[in-house]
Amino acid sequence: MSLVSIIKAAVFFPEKDLFQDVGIQIDPGDRIGLVGPNGAGKTTILRLITGEMEPDKGEVRISKGIRIGYLPQDVQEGLKGTLLEAVVNSVPDLVSLRDEAERTQDLLEQEDDPREQAIIAHKLAELHQSLQFLDQQYPRHQAEKILVGLGFSQDDFPSPISSLSGGWKTRAALASLLHQKPDLLLMDEPTNHLDIPSVRWLEQYLKEFKGAIMLVSHDRRFLNSQVKRIIGFEPEGLRFHTGNYDQYIRAREEEERALEARAANQEQKLKEAQRFIERFKSKSSKARQAQSKIKLVKKMEFVETHRKEKTLNFSFPPVPQSGRVVATFKGISKAFGPKVLYRDIEMNVLRQERVAIVGPNGAGKTTLLKIIAGEIAPDEGSVVLGHGVTMGYFAQHQSEALDPNKKIIEEIYQVIPDAPLSFIRSLCGAFLFSGEQVEKPVGVLSGGEKARVSLAKLLVKPGNFMVMDEPTNHLDLISSEKLIDALLRYEGTLLFVSHNQSFVNRLATKIWEIKEGRIAEYPGNLDEYYDHLKRLEELQKRPQQHRENRPQEAGDQGQKRENKKEQKRERAERRKAVQGIIGPITSCLERIEKDMEECETRKKEVEKLLADPDVFKDKNRAVPLLTEYNLLRDRAEDLMDKWEKSHTELDTAKQKLALTEE
Repeated sequence: MSLVSIIKAAVFFPEKDLFQDVGIQIDPGDRIGLVGPNGAGKTTILRLITGEMEPDKGEVRISKGIRIGYLPQDVQEGLKGTLLEAVVNSVPDLVSLRDEAERTQDLLEQEDDPREQAIIAHKLAELHQSLQFLDQQYPRHQAEKILVGLGFSQDDFPSPISSLSGGWKTRAALASLLHQKPDLLLMDEPTNHLDIPSVRWLEQYLKEFKGAIMLVSHDRRFLNSQVKRIIGFEPEGLRFHTGNYDQYIRAREEEERALEARAANQEQKLKEAQRFIERFKSKSSKARQAQSKIKLVKKMEFVETHRKEKTLNFSFPPVPQSGRVVATFKGISKAFGPKVLYRDIEMNVLRQERVAIVGPNGAGKTTLLKIIAGEIAPDEGSVVLGHGVTMGYFAQHQSEALDPNKKIIEEIYQVIPDAPLSFIRSLCGAFLFSGEQVEKPVGVLSGGEKARVSLAKLLVKPGNFMVMDEPTNHLDLISSEKLIDALLRYEGTLLFVSHNQSFVNRLATKIWEIKEGRIAEYPGNLDEYYDHLKRLEELQKRPQQHRENRPQEAGDQGQKRENKKEQKRERAERRKAVQGIIGPITSCLERIEKDMEECETRKKEVEKLLADPDVFKDKNRAVPLLTEYNLLRDRAEDLMDKWEKSHTELDTAKQKLALTEE
């Protein structure tokens, strides 16, 4: 049985017909990627499914009882209260059931008629059973796990949703959707407000997601890892393919080659037929054959090759060579109030390196780029640019710096006022602004169009050292890939921040990870960085094994024995210190488990008493039992939370103990 069926749908806008006669079916477990240029209709399809839009023709059928979760690109205010409670309470029917249970309990306490009491009590028991089922299906610790995976800390849990920035509100909305476990999850650019660690976590989490997924993403790597079907918005209409995006592209290329071969073969036959007709149409002996050729040409169905979609098509101009050391960080320190971003950073950027900066949101990635660009000053230290270095800077919110009253052509012209108008127009065309479009005011452009204008301004004067902060924001998948291709041909040095895994993986020759006030440097691309993290995680989990074997220096045997004694003594002291932590945690766990057992035993006893309808004939007996039951349930939840946290502390302590044995 299908979850959603879109039947012969059409959507018309005043400036164009978006699509017509569209048919899409989503089945349980489907993992579908929507691909195509900005403005093709991908987001519109998602909005049709959610009911935010109605098709101008056709219909959208949603199977009864299906729960749909939708993460739009721009999240509106929805969640209320504190962060953790907002995510926990987003579970369907949870809040309404709690409210109804409270009202029912109030009615029970006010009711004197034993018969009515029994009816109300039965209803209350059913409500509590429903609440208990929801607690089991959507446990609180799962909400906590999702929030931590998306980059929140436990200190953020009591924070009001209203205090979060737009990007963090989007993360909270995504957390609530994942916690709800909908039958169909619709996501429109879900990685836009995430950092690389969170994207990596989300990628792994969604692989285990049991429901159906429909996804729009400009991150090729993320898309490939999640989808098994592609719906492509192509010039000839919607195309469907089983497989991921890479497989879809290969299939399109093979189909295009086959069509071009057929078209060339047909053209050759047509030319031969026309030559025959011209040569023999006036000869009576060949007239019948000539007429047959004419009929053949008229009946011939011409092979149409794929109409080419206009895409970004540009390359960076040659740039002068800089010195070997492009930028030097000399003792850079920066803090905002009590939050320290970096302490005494010493790093070098070398000529023709492509350095990707990664780390959690708030670690200071954008701040570091602003320091390099001279937009803000470090608290201590300095950034020194090397010999012959000219810098180009693309800020994360570069499009906000555009003048909304200027036309597109004027914005680009002001960067190179001496260039001929024909060159400016050709540059606009490379960024998909042709004809009268170049006269559009910047203020009426979409986010993707503004991003293209900003990139065009950078292209004309890139410098030999480019600093870029999230350059693929607002670009569609095809445009993001074209930008990567252009940057691979760029002859200068690149330092950049991006949440787009495909962008980082294809471009980076080195990774800088900002963590706890320091920058760790890893040679290679994102795959190699992930491999390093994986090996590190495995190493930390591996108990009582040597991480490395260090050869002993040749020397006096007595000194060696003394060194070994000292090492043993130090390990023993560290082991004693860690065991001093493990002992109290173990004792605490034993107490919690004992309390959990007693609480569960008493809870079952109360449940058994409440199952007897005669109990509710005596108000003085029923109300205290219900109150005790609610208290026991809350205590059981608190004990479970404490048990899980203590176990986490114990695991950490045991890992530390294992390290002392090495």
